[in-house]
Amino acid sequence: MRLKRSFIYLLIALIIIGLIGCGPSTMDTEAPLDTNDQQEQKTALLKVHFIDVGQADCILIQAPTGENMLIDAGNNDDADTIVSYLNAQGVKKVDILVGTHPHEDHIGSLDTVINTFDIGKIYMPRVTHTTKTFEDVLLAVKNKGLKISTAKGGTSIDFSPDTKVEIVAPNSSQYESLNNYSAVIKLTYGKTSFLFTGDAEDISENEMLTANYDLKADVLKVGHHGSSSSSTRPFLKAVSPKYAVISVGKDNDYGHPHKETINRLFESGISVFRTDESGTIIFTTDGDKIEIEREVSPQARNNQLTKEDIIVYITKSGKKYHVDGCDSLCNSKIPIKLSEAKKKGYGPCKGCNPPQ
Repeated sequence: MRLKRSFIYLLIALIIIGLIGCGPSTMDTEAPLDTNDQQEQKTALLKVHFIDVGQADCILIQAPTGENMLIDAGNNDDADTIVSYLNAQGVKKVDILVGTHPHEDHIGSLDTVINTFDIGKIYMPRVTHTTKTFEDVLLAVKNKGLKISTAKGGTSIDFSPDTKVEIVAPNSSQYESLNNYSAVIKLTYGKTSFLFTGDAEDISENEMLTANYDLKADVLKVGHHGSSSSSTRPFLKAVSPKYAVISVGKDNDYGHPHKETINRLFESGISVFRTDESGTIIFTTDGDKIEIEREVSPQARNNQLTKEDIIVYITKSGKKYHVDGCDSLCNSKIPIKLSEAKKKGYGPCKGCNPPQ
């Protein structure tokens, strides 16, 4: 009787063990999910490509979820370069296409991009131009059955679920300069942000400041290829970027970037990258940290402006050096390299706080 009872107990135990063995294992199901989550997080990167198109602008933004935005498309002669670059990045569709303003060095190859790729939405400011380049863009838009949405301050762009994209300029409808019609776009991903300014000049910058937009950004695309008409001190203070990118052509006819702009950027402690020195510059971020990819030739590295090359100003009777615009300067201000001013015993002005 005892043996029979023991056999029954043993049989029940074996059945229970068998049932447990066939059930789902918590460790087996959770471990792969954790691994997948980690892999997904590792690949959730936003990339911003400042494509080297010489004295022109072209910026490709690739969202973590696969969407693509293109801001400007260089000159007419840059079509092959841009199409090849987009193809190399695996771009099949340009979900958002922005022509910041109708100058050729910003919309020159926009028609080719429209004709070559699948296009989602197009944004341009409400201003026309009489050039064939502008007409070519309008014709490409018409032939593809697309429409142009107006880019203006205070509106947003639905780009991707993980990003926030705001248009913060233009903020007026009448400007003397086409540059001030530039669509200025702020993109935020996680804790990181980028500000793309087209050719916006001081008038537009002042309007953005007056409108009290949140302009703070980690990376600033410097306005108008580094012209002295853009990147005013109040604007740089509001943006307060860690990095600045100047899209500019080597030995261009305009003298871009202007020394005044370079000085203001250095004075603000901003790290400056230039396409004429580094070629295409790529910023990659996980929403927290930013990594930068660039290739600098030895010649370009030698030509880079160092802090000691910054131009400061002195006076005949003074013993201090100043930044341009300091209240302590008079009309007879004398430009001098920072290194030379130090050698001659000049000290920094406490009022304007020049670089030291």
